[in-house]
Amino acid sequence: MAVVLWRQCLPRAWLCRRAGQGCGRHYRAALCAELKQPLAIEEVAPRPVRPHEVRVDVHFCGVNFADILVCRGQYQERPHLPFIPGMEFSGTVLETGTDVSTVKKGDRVIGMSGFNSMAEECIIDQKILWQIPDKVSLREAATLPISYGTAILALEHRARTQPGETVLVTAAAGATGLAVIDVATNVLQAKVIAVAGSDEKCKLAMQRGAQSSVNYSQGSLKEAVRKLVGTGGVHVAIDMVGGDVFLEALRSLAWEGRIVVVGFAGGNIASMPTNLLLLKNISAMGLYYGQYRDQNFPVFSKNLSSALQYCQEGRIQPYVGKVFKLEEVNDAFLHVMQRKSMGKVLLSLK
Repeated sequence: MAVVLWRQCLPRAWLCRRAGQGCGRHYRAALCAELKQPLAIEEVAPRPVRPHEVRVDVHFCGVNFADILVCRGQYQERPHLPFIPGMEFSGTVLETGTDVSTVKKGDRVIGMSGFNSMAEECIIDQKILWQIPDKVSLREAATLPISYGTAILALEHRARTQPGETVLVTAAAGATGLAVIDVATNVLQAKVIAVAGSDEKCKLAMQRGAQSSVNYSQGSLKEAVRKLVGTGGVHVAIDMVGGDVFLEALRSLAWEGRIVVVGFAGGNIASMPTNLLLLKNISAMGLYYGQYRDQNFPVFSKNLSSALQYCQEGRIQPYVGKVFKLEEVNDAFLHVMQRKSMGKVLLSLK
């Protein structure tokens, strides 16, 4: 039923209104006015920037599964209606508040905006903006905040992945899955087993650097992993699917293996048999990336800085699967919901 809701055509009253109807300058934005309904493309009047804030001309905005959950009222955070979704973006600085010292007009930046970047402009606190290095394009940069920020945090900070270790990653052809493959192989010199739900997705994961792959729709994930690595198991698992896939990944861990729970794209949250943790001295941990912004900002900021540095140095190569225009935002959501997406999905605001 939820998929059908995103298929519906927008009512005429929700279509773009022209600027200049007595309200001055406007900019276009995707607006969530009602949960589980199509987003409207509206023209919004800009507000003044506060002393610590920056107004950004948005060029690209990431489309994440979390954006869809927010618009369905199923995410951990629930902004008040109506709101503009969009958690990450790249763009150029239009205006700075009186207390802003980190960026200036014309600078190219990326940011983690919370909820407001599926729009031609957004206003954001200066502390959650990062300047884009010269060698990184605005399109590449837009892929980094959530997907690569999550991958780096999961692999480096949570799992403490070491060179030569084997990393199993589920939902491997998605934006974060491919980022995990990229960082694990090209930055940490680890070996990756990519887990996905189709041969096509497994093929892409292999093309992007995984040493081997498993199509979990064709049988037992645990048995497939055992054929690849033997009874010893994998050192690290990064899981974004949940349910039975999580449990199979957990059972595939080696002695003192570590599993990081990133999400539940499969829709089911598994109950974990804790005796498995005891028998192999396994560590199971969660990763709610957005919380680091509030609870441990130095680590949060370091991850974004590392992603930009790795990209500048050519050590990672983000993969963009599809780009939609702002007025196609409902098609972009449907594309992700139907699990057609491979790599990063972006909205282009230009």
